[in-house]
Amino acid sequence: MKAIIFGANGQDGYYLKKLLEKQKYSVIGVSRNGNFLKTDVCQYQQVANLIAEHQPKYVFHLAANSTTRHDAMFENHQTISTGTLNILEAVKNFSPESKVFISGSGLQFINENRPIKESDPFEARDPYSVSRIQSVFAARYYRRLGVKAYIGYFFNHDSPQRTDRHVAKKITEAVLRIEKGSPEKLEIGDTSVIKEWTYAGDVVKGVLALIKQDIVYEANIGSGKGYSIEEWLEVCFSMIGKEWRDFTNIKNDFTPEYQKLVSDSSLISSLGWKPEVSFEQLASIMMNKSMENY
Repeated sequence: MKAIIFGANGQDGYYLKKLLEKQKYSVIGVSRNGNFLKTDVCQYQQVANLIAEHQPKYVFHLAANSTTRHDAMFENHQTISTGTLNILEAVKNFSPESKVFISGSGLQFINENRPIKESDPFEARDPYSVSRIQSVFAARYYRRLGVKAYIGYFFNHDSPQRTDRHVAKKITEAVLRIEKGSPEKLEIGDTSVIKEWTYAGDVVKGVLALIKQDIVYEANIGSGKGYSIEEWLEVCFSMIGKEWRDFTNIKNDFTPEYQKLVSDSSLISSLGWKPEVSFEQLASIMMNKSMENY
C-alpha cells in the first residue's frame, strides 16, 4: 500500500512518515526542502501525474508555512488553498479510491476562550485562517463529488522537530544553553497564554485514527488539555534546577494572538484516540532530544 505526504519535511510529516512506514506503507514524501520528491503541490499537472502514477491509498496534505503573518499570504494561499484543490481534483480524476487528509487549524475558528468544537463557526482572522477555511469548503464540495476528504483541525503540538520560532522549542533551547552557562535572558511574551502542548508523534496517530474510518470526516486532533506558557517555563527550568523568573525578561508590549486556544477533543476520542505523552513527558522529550545539539 502507498501513501503520499505533501509537506513531508515538516514536523508532522516527519512523524507521520515514520508511523506509516512502521505500518508497512510505502511512503512517497513530497517537500520543497530535504531529501524528498520535489513535486510542486501548487502545480496541478505535477500533482495529477504523481497521484495517477502511484494510486495511493492515502494522500496527506500537510504542506504550509505555519505562520499567521500577512506577508505569507500568497505563499499560504498557493500551498494550502490551491494545493488542496489540486490534490482533490487529481484524486477525483485519477485515483478515486484514495482517501485524502487535509490539515486544518484551531486558529480558523471563532475563539471565545472556551474549548473549541468542530461545529463552531469559522473566523477569517488572518491570511492563514483564510487559506484553511477555503480548504475546508473545498473538501466539503469534493465529498459531494464522491471524494473521501477528511479534515483534522490541529491545535498546538510540539516535538524536537519544531523550529525555535515556536515558543516551546524556543524555551527548551534557551534552557539548555543556560544550563551550560549562558548568561542570556530569555525574552518572552505573555506567559499567562494557555494552549495545548500535545506531542506531535501522538497527533499523527490521531490523523490515522480519523482517516481509517468512514463515519467522521472532520475532527479536532488535540488533547483538550490546556497549560500556560508559565507552566512550560516552570517544568523546563525545574529540569535544570533553576527558577525561570531569574532568566527571563517579560515583554510588556507584547500582544498575544489569543489568550486561550484549547480543543474539545470528545469527537476524536470517540474514535479511540487519545494522547499518550503527558505535558511533563513532552518537556522531557524535547529537552533530552535538544541536548544532541550541544
